[in-house]
Amino acid sequence: MSEYWLISAPGDKTCQQTFDTMNNLTSKQNSVCVNYKFPIPDLKVGTLDQLVGLSDDLGKLDAYVEQTARKVATYLGEVLEDQRDKLQENLLANNSPGPPDENTHSELLGQSSNLSNSRDTCSPCQGSLTNSTGSEKEFDAQCVCDSENSSNEYNDTFDWWFQRNRGSNKSSQSSSQLNMTSGANSTHRSSPVSSCCGSSHGRSSPDVELNGDGVGEPPPMPLSPADLPSYITRFQWDMAKYPIKQSLRNIADIISKQVGQIDADLKTKSTAYNNLKGNLQNLEKKQTGSLLTRNLADLVKKEHFILDSEYLTTLLVIVPKALGSDWINGYEKITDMIVPRSSTLITQDQDFFLYNVTLFKKVVEEFKLHAREKKFVVRDFVYNEEELAAGKNEITKLVTDKKKQFGPLVRWLKVNFSECFCAWIHVKALRVFVESVLRYGLPVNFQAILIHPNKKSTKRLRDLLNQLYGHLDGSATSSGGGGGNADSVDIPGLGFGQQEYYPYVYYKLNIDMVDAKV
Repeated sequence: MSEYWLISAPGDKTCQQTFDTMNNLTSKQNSVCVNYKFPIPDLKVGTLDQLVGLSDDLGKLDAYVEQTARKVATYLGEVLEDQRDKLQENLLANNSPGPPDENTHSELLGQSSNLSNSRDTCSPCQGSLTNSTGSEKEFDAQCVCDSENSSNEYNDTFDWWFQRNRGSNKSSQSSSQLNMTSGANSTHRSSPVSSCCGSSHGRSSPDVELNGDGVGEPPPMPLSPADLPSYITRFQWDMAKYPIKQSLRNIADIISKQVGQIDADLKTKSTAYNNLKGNLQNLEKKQTGSLLTRNLADLVKKEHFILDSEYLTTLLVIVPKALGSDWINGYEKITDMIVPRSSTLITQDQDFFLYNVTLFKKVVEEFKLHAREKKFVVRDFVYNEEELAAGKNEITKLVTDKKKQFGPLVRWLKVNFSECFCAWIHVKALRVFVESVLRYGLPVNFQAILIHPNKKSTKRLRDLLNQLYGHLDGSATSSGGGGGNADSVDIPGLGFGQQEYYPYVYYKLNIDMVDAKV
């Protein structure tokens, strides 16, 4: 099931307590869903007027970013053509894995070693990735040669973290917790600090310089692609792209400009590629099909024509098979000045014969007229070796150009789908933050939770959530059962008129990018 619910509830004494209460009731006791914490960093709240105005704008931005992500995914499926069944496994989102632990250290270092060894066998700028069925596709991975030090990135990063851990163990003898200060030149993704109960309850950010251990700042954690469910269930705020020191409005503008540029580039690239593909398809159609419409250049030879004659010319005639005998017995009588016995059968398909016939140039138009009356079709064709060679070269050139554009275009679509999808989830996080502040007030104290409902338990889950949080707003449950408010209450800034309203903040995510329609 590709549907997820993103909700937030006001914090209890701690956010962990809020999550545990909800998780115990819905997951452990009733098994109607799987729950994940959804960490949102400490964002700048701003004024009430700013939040109200931003709430409506974020709703529009949410729809636009989702639509763009789906457009990119749809076009990737079109570009893959006969390999469209591989679309789902190519829709990935970049995921920052956060600090490694002892159990994964050896495994990940082994992966980096494999990457280093594989560089000897890959072609420049051409990667391959083995899918779940064991087959390989040229378009399916980034070449490890894109970064000269790909394996060193893993080694340097893990060395930093484990040196930090050793330094932390030494320091813990005198202090239970290290005093951490912000790093001055960090450029990598950081683990977010949950805003649910303030910064003291969130996970510490790794982009710091440790006092007293001499380790310094960490190298960037290498990004690894993740499937879409893994990305949202392990969501981390991208501090590098969307700095939390910026206002909420500025972060929304950053996302809007980023996705707007991707949308504009998609239109440009898709138009160019579609034109190329269309031209190639038109030429390929002319190489096949009925003799009435197909290109005859690859069917005829020089000896089929009278060339360089001042008076004579050769025509190509399409004859229905049912009228084959009529042509053989009567073509010389269609008009005057036809060279006797000049017609020969060149080729045939299921419905037609292709004949040539030689006659004087002065009677060509008369011949065409009378031939049409007898249901014989004269094809307009002039034998010119240079033009025929140019036509064949054009097809070869288009095929080559399409192959050259295919790989880079697929890589661009995969990268920018990831960008759009990640931006979309960040917009959802912004909406949860804004709506939670508007609903629950200040100081900021809420727990965001990502819920994956069981397919046939959504109504039961809704009842349990109303049981937990119905007291927050009685009007949301007064109409009965587990549904939202039957009356569409449009409160400016809160967007209640645009969707079902519940006593808790609620947004639905459908991450099925293959079949779902916007």
